[in-house]
Amino acid sequence: MRKLIIASMAAAAFSLAACSEKAQQETSEAGAAVADDAAAAGDAVADGAAEAADATAAAAKDAGNAVEGTVNAAGDAAATAGDKIKEETAKAEANDKK
Repeated sequence: MRKLIIASMAAAAFSLAACSEKAQQETSEAGAAVADDAAAAGDAVADGAAEAADATAAAAKDAGNAVEGTVNAAGDAAATAGDKIKEETAKAEANDKK
């Protein structure tokens, strides 16, 4: 996009040589306005990209926290199940001794 703007500005500069001073001034102002608009659009795109990156990072963090919570819950469930198995095994062994 910048190459297009530069090429347009160059074409405008070449045509300025044949223009009156008033026309040159108007063309110069129009070129400056186009350049300002292009710069503002570039800034808006950059701001949007930064916001998207922040949102992606936040979503990744949330997903990581959810995975960590799931892993912790699964670990707790496995530990509880292991304790229950140990307890039931001890009961069964005690019954066998009777």
